[in-house]
Amino acid sequence: MPELVDRPAHDTNRYRDDTAFLRRPRLSDAGHMWRIAKGTGVLDVNSSYAYLLWCRDFRETSIVAEIDSEIIGFATGFVRPEAPDTLFIWQVAVDERARGRGIGVAMLDRVLGQATSFGVRFLETTVTGDNAASQSMFTTLADRRGAGIYARPLFTPDHFPDGHTAEDLYTIGPIHENGHR
Repeated sequence: MPELVDRPAHDTNRYRDDTAFLRRPRLSDAGHMWRIAKGTGVLDVNSSYAYLLWCRDFRETSIVAEIDSEIIGFATGFVRPEAPDTLFIWQVAVDERARGRGIGVAMLDRVLGQATSFGVRFLETTVTGDNAASQSMFTTLADRRGAGIYARPLFTPDHFPDGHTAEDLYTIGPIHENGHR
């Protein structure tokens, strides 16, 4: 898998997926990411400041997708300090107009491929029990990578101060560098 590079917006040599250009996020992408997250109606929307930090401090483990120079999706993640072989995916979102094209899985696959080059062997994320689309996306990623996928309860509603639904921890792995079926 080619290394993701941050190229100027006018550069036509960006890496291309079948339907979208995939690249590391820039600070100028943060507002677009915030709007896309808000537009899903499903994700917990972080502050606009948080998306700026994702674009600055977690560029190596995050990604944006664009079509015709418009940001249409993103995935944010970080390597867990307590488990440096584990990439935790915080959010994945695709603009409503671009859903159903496999962009979410493509972003995850690309960022995971990049992360394996610095020792990541597992991917973790949390998903609510009623989010069939996310469950399907992560299952597809595990299948594509030839890896197992496991789910277990992580956060119950009692953990949240705001009536949030329970979140199950999904773990995919082990992942092998450039490992695809």
